[in-house]
Amino acid sequence: MKRFELVCGVVLVGLVVVAALVSFAWTPFDPLQVVPAQRLLSPGWPHLLGTDGFGIDIASQLLVGAQTCLVVGIVSVGLAAVVGVPLGVVAGLRGGWLDEVVMRLADIMVAFPALLLAILLAAVFGASTLSSMVAIGISTIPAFARVARAGTLQVAASDFVLAARSCGTSPAAIALRHVVPNIAPLAGVQASVGFAMAILAQAALSYLGLGTPPPTPTWGTMLHAAQDYLFTAPIQALWPGLSIALAVLGFNLLGDGLRDYLDPKLREVS
Repeated sequence: MKRFELVCGVVLVGLVVVAALVSFAWTPFDPLQVVPAQRLLSPGWPHLLGTDGFGIDIASQLLVGAQTCLVVGIVSVGLAAVVGVPLGVVAGLRGGWLDEVVMRLADIMVAFPALLLAILLAAVFGASTLSSMVAIGISTIPAFARVARAGTLQVAASDFVLAARSCGTSPAAIALRHVVPNIAPLAGVQASVGFAMAILAQAALSYLGLGTPPPTPTWGTMLHAAQDYLFTAPIQALWPGLSIALAVLGFNLLGDGLRDYLDPKLREVS
């Protein structure tokens, strides 16, 4: 069962990645071309998933929208990991007042979700992909800091770290040689889960007009445009909603599968 979750996660994530890569070189139609004569076409040939209220091919928009999901996910999760993991490692190794300060700062940051940060950044700099990436990344830092701190405390109590300290090894060397390699799997699992949350947050921000501005296609903006046709052409909302759901499910399954695979105790149980 655990292996099945991992395989399903890899397959779903792979579909998103392939869709994004394919869209760089090819799309069935121009995802920005408005064709009023072909508005609200049902799925068929040549528009396999139909067209939206502007006559734009839905399949082409979904492919291009996968690009935005991956870019936002990579940048926001990368920002959160680069900031959160070192903070968690330092807090776990140093302890004392520094640990308390870092953890309390993490608690304060949790009070500012991605949506609120995006509203603040949009008010100052305007709605854009960059502002949404920064907002999502900042809101995800506490999760990485807590995971890194918990893993650091566990590694720091091990015999090989105690031996390294008794030999006079500096804290920086211990962190780089012993702590970071051992908590890397934990950070990887958190990155997969954070990626899923980033996709969901980016879709929500785009839906509210706080993310990537038109005319760039995103799954969130497609959902927003489809709400005008929920009773006349409900299938318009099906495709972007299904894409978001499958992408989030894929990264969550990938994270759960990696956690079970990398943890020897859970691997034995499964």
